[in-house]
Amino acid sequence: MSTLRFQAIKETLNRKPVQVNEPARRSEIFGKHVFNKAAMRQHLTKEAFKSVLDAMTNGSKISREVADHISTGMKEWAIQNGATHYTHWFQPLTGATAEKHDAFFELEMDGEVIEKFGGGQLVQQEPDASSFPNGGIRNTFEARGYTAWDPTSPAFIMGTTLCIPTVFVAYTGEALDYKTPLLRSLQTIDQAATDVCKYFDKNVSKVTATLGWEQEYFLIDSALANSRPDLVLAGRTLLGHASAKGQQLDDHYFGSIPSRVMNFMRDLETECMLLGIPVKTRHNEVAPNQFELAPIFEEANLAVDHNSLLMDVMRKVSARHSFTVLFHEKPFAGVNGSGKHNNWSLATNTGVNLLSPGKTPMKNLQFLTFFINTIKAVYKHEELIRATIASASNDHRLGANEAPPAIISVFIGSQLTNVLDELEKVTDGKLSPQEKTDLKLNVVGKIPEVILDNTDRNRTSPFAFTGNKFELRAVGSTANCANPMTVLNAIVADQLIEFKQEVDSLIKDKKLKKDEAIFNVLREYIKDSKKIRFEGDGYGDAWEKEAKKRGLSNNKTTPTALKAKVSKQSLELFERLNIMSKVESEARYEIEVEEYAMRIQIEGRLLGDIARNHVIPTAIKYQNTLIENVQGLKEIYGKDFKKIAKEQMNIIESISEHIEKINAGITDMTDARKKANNEKNAEKTAAAYCDNVKPFFDVIRYHCDKLELLVDDEIWPLTKYRELLFTR
Repeated sequence: MSTLRFQAIKETLNRKPVQVNEPARRSEIFGKHVFNKAAMRQHLTKEAFKSVLDAMTNGSKISREVADHISTGMKEWAIQNGATHYTHWFQPLTGATAEKHDAFFELEMDGEVIEKFGGGQLVQQEPDASSFPNGGIRNTFEARGYTAWDPTSPAFIMGTTLCIPTVFVAYTGEALDYKTPLLRSLQTIDQAATDVCKYFDKNVSKVTATLGWEQEYFLIDSALANSRPDLVLAGRTLLGHASAKGQQLDDHYFGSIPSRVMNFMRDLETECMLLGIPVKTRHNEVAPNQFELAPIFEEANLAVDHNSLLMDVMRKVSARHSFTVLFHEKPFAGVNGSGKHNNWSLATNTGVNLLSPGKTPMKNLQFLTFFINTIKAVYKHEELIRATIASASNDHRLGANEAPPAIISVFIGSQLTNVLDELEKVTDGKLSPQEKTDLKLNVVGKIPEVILDNTDRNRTSPFAFTGNKFELRAVGSTANCANPMTVLNAIVADQLIEFKQEVDSLIKDKKLKKDEAIFNVLREYIKDSKKIRFEGDGYGDAWEKEAKKRGLSNNKTTPTALKAKVSKQSLELFERLNIMSKVESEARYEIEVEEYAMRIQIEGRLLGDIARNHVIPTAIKYQNTLIENVQGLKEIYGKDFKKIAKEQMNIIESISEHIEKINAGITDMTDARKKANNEKNAEKTAAAYCDNVKPFFDVIRYHCDKLELLVDDEIWPLTKYRELLFTR
């Protein structure tokens, strides 16, 4: 066994669980490191506290004078809790988080040292940060970037640093982050949904988009992970033959959590509690060494921040426990990949979940209005939804091992399908008294009972209704939730605006009653969006053919899928709703296609390096051993050696064939990569990497994995799947 592999396995087997002191009551520590309402009441003046609440609730501006009061209170609280530095914490278009730390330290002219943090430092900073992706928005000679405080997401302390959630924009005002468009989309969905809610309840003055994400991940011992160059540099294994035992017995799923992992989870959850991240659920997932955690639902902006923060915390806590956490959507071939299911809904300031039916027909009609409008929105923009979950890593996951396919469809269950089928029969125009009675009592009135008994679930559906929310299952585990949430808010808001215009028109021009107008419009929406609804197996060839007949897209690769982001329809949508300008949309497209090409480029280089510098030399070494063996047999048995050494000769020939195929594949892949690099724009480069470079990965891997089965285990250089997934 190779020295590095042997040492990694030995180190893993000798690990002892890190002991963790878990608090008995989470309520005692929840939010302790967050500048939340309780902390603000204690450290802010009444005026300052009221200004922050107004900003959080109504989006009102905070004056610089009040900001000075807030910063003073925030600094006092932070220092009391051990902070020595502060940072504007933001989410650039890398998908990760970013921070630049400054000390609460100032040197006065007279040499006196003070701890200082003013309103100007709280509200706005100029971190420059010019090396982040910008898609052409920022020129080299106009490289200023600004961060601005987002008061709707509370500040928190990480280690000894006060972290202030902020937006990140260019000198010219364009968004350079994920948060800015998300905040704009939240304002848009608030206004559009509130206007529609007035049909049912005049007391509704605000609607909030909520999000509950489910984070899947793998935990691999750090020694084992560090022994694999592909895991270190690409986050996934580019080579590796499947273990004889994988997930086929389903014995890991929901099983007893291993001791080391449980201690990691306890430690992680304690950190989350301190940071106000309301994690609630933990369990083993399907694949070996795969796990999941999920929080209580929150307002979408805060939920997005918490998920980004969680991923940072998980990396730090896993290191304490000698684990490497893998967020890649498909780190291991042949077993389940990892997703980040985004559970989305809308809630009113009166405490109503708009995607949960009430106890009365009127509340049910409200539910149906938002339910059907969401389905119609997804139907109109299914390609854009697909684009929001597109990435080089998620392409490996989609369409296999319980992950949804690239075809976007909506699953609602058989019982709600029956409800929509009944509503589709609504008479055009005014309803008779009997029709009204039948609708309210026999169709709409029975929805709570239907929902209660509707336990259907389709794991192959990208967008499924699950009782009181829609679950976008196609989001990848590495993704920033802001991307899909911005799009989902936008398309539903746009659809609700259109819905209200149509209903108001029927009421005004056709003199229909409000309920009649709503029923008439919903009936047409049900008909229009029927093609997007699918209750069957999303993996089958039959669905691909059926989806094509229905006119649904099937964009299997990221370069193809991303084009929807800059389609005329999408550009007009974002501009119309003031969520993103054409410049901002096109910049994001440019960044994402560039990132795709760079990731495939890195993997191609890495694969060539591992195959030629690790696999082939090891195969030749073993081949030489076999040759020596054959030569020895020849000396002993003379002419009869061929019979006795037949199998050794076959292995020698097989090794040569695989080496030849690997070398040829790497050479051809390198040539294809050079051609891709010479393409004139990012879009063509990404397409070339996808179509001409990436196909060689499977060819090279196939022959390397075959060598893994042929070469002596004692000298194989790469830690194997059985060791990565089952050594604990």
